Amino acid sequence: MSMHNHAHKNDTTSRIAWAFFLNVSFTIIEFIGGWLTNSTAIMADAVHDLGDSLSIGLAWILGNLSERESTSRFSYGYRRFSLLGALINGIVLIIGSIWVLSEAIPKLLNPEMPVVEGMFGLAVLGVTVNGYAAFKLSKGKSLNEQMLNWHLLEDVLGWVAVLVVSIILMFIEWPILDPILSIAFTIFILINVLRNLWATTKLFLQATPNDDTAITIRESLLSFAEVKEIHHLHFWSLDGEHHVMTAHLELSKLIEPTRQIQLKTEIADRLSGFGLEHTTIELEFPNELCRDE
Repeated sequence: MSMHNHAHKNDTTSRIAWAFFLNVSFTIIEFIGGWLTNSTAIMADAVHDLGDSLSIGLAWILGNLSERESTSRFSYGYRRFSLLGALINGIVLIIGSIWVLSEAIPKLLNPEMPVVEGMFGLAVLGVTVNGYAAFKLSKGKSLNEQMLNWHLLEDVLGWVAVLVVSIILMFIEWPILDPILSIAFTIFILINVLRNLWATTKLFLQATPNDDTAITIRESLLSFAEVKEIHHLHFWSLDGEHHVMTAHLELSKLIEPTRQIQLKTEIADRLSGFGLEHTTIELEFPNELCRDE
């Protein structure tokens, strides 16, 4: 690894670590503040921030882990651990969201006025903390940092909504606004979590990451004059970004070793545009039995 890449990786790691400690500290303050102010809206945002803290923490840990070399036990390396992290994060958020809904829905029937001054103060702090964390991560260029930055910007908007509601409640006694806002937050979180969890589960079960790409790869391999048919074509993903492909190519005729080497080179060039992390291609000659049948 060059000095420049090493320094860049250290910068990325330190920014993510910094954002994690800031976010997890503020999440603890939110849960305490939500309980003290009797605000389910703040509790709902605390659950959202808990999810972001988990995302940032896992990105920090797994970002370091994914750079480790492959071993005899983990022959593909450690990139797949990020999918496990995403599954854990999704499950925690679903449990947290169900808890918030169980608190907020009864309050629709019997709304209680939150401590508005405390709600306002936490909202100002929330906009400031999340806004500053988003600003710090906006300097990063890595995919992890960009994704986490969007999470933090969502948090900023959430706290702006809490801020607006707290100002309204200072002048008008509409306590029902608090549970309504918390339910709206929670439904928004659940929709996003369930969508991401389904996408992650499919990748975890080794589903094809992109059907169109799989079709294009197949057509690309079939375009060689010597390739008669393709079977056992498997296209799956380690972590949603780094993909793996294996295939058996049935040849239409016997070809000399020199042409075999040339064909393999041409196949490698053709597949290079798909950004595959690992590829395994097996050439099968006419009338040769496939050992995987």
